[in-house]
Amino acid sequence: MTIGDRLREERERLGFAQPAFAALADTTKKSQIDYEKDVTQPKAGYLAAISKVGADVQYIVTGVRSVAALTNDEAELLERFRAASLEVKAAAIGALKGGTSSKGESSRSSTKERKAQRIEGSMQVFHKAPKGDIAGRDINKRK
Repeated sequence: MTIGDRLREERERLGFAQPAFAALADTTKKSQIDYEKDVTQPKAGYLAAISKVGADVQYIVTGVRSVAALTNDEAELLERFRAASLEVKAAAIGALKGGTSSKGESSRSSTKERKAQRIEGSMQVFHKAPKGDIAGRDINKRK
C-alpha cells in the first residue's frame, strides 16, 4: 500500500471529499488527487494541517498506525489484548471475526436456543446476549 493509498484511506475514514480535505491544508483538489495517485508527495505543512482533523500522519507516511490516533476504547482493547494469554487472544479474534475461530471454523452453537457465550479475559468477562438484546457491561433488554 502506498502513501497515496493510505492518504485516501484516512480521508475516507474521516468522511471528507477530496475538495474539502484539500481545503483543510489550503491546497487544491488537483493536488489532493495527485497525492492520492502518488504523482507527487504531500509536504509537511499539508500533513500538519490534516492531522488537526484526526488524520493519522504516522500511518500515512509509514504504514504503521499511531497509538495517539486510537480512540480510548481502541487503546484499551489493544492494551488488554497485548496482556492476554494466547487462548484469550484466539477467542477475541474469533469473536471479532463474527463467531469464527482463527482457523476459520465456526464457533457458533448448532442450536438457536443458546442463551449466552462467555469469553473470559484477564480482566473482564464478556457475554454475547441472545438475539435482540444489547450486550455491554450489563445486558439491556430491548422492548
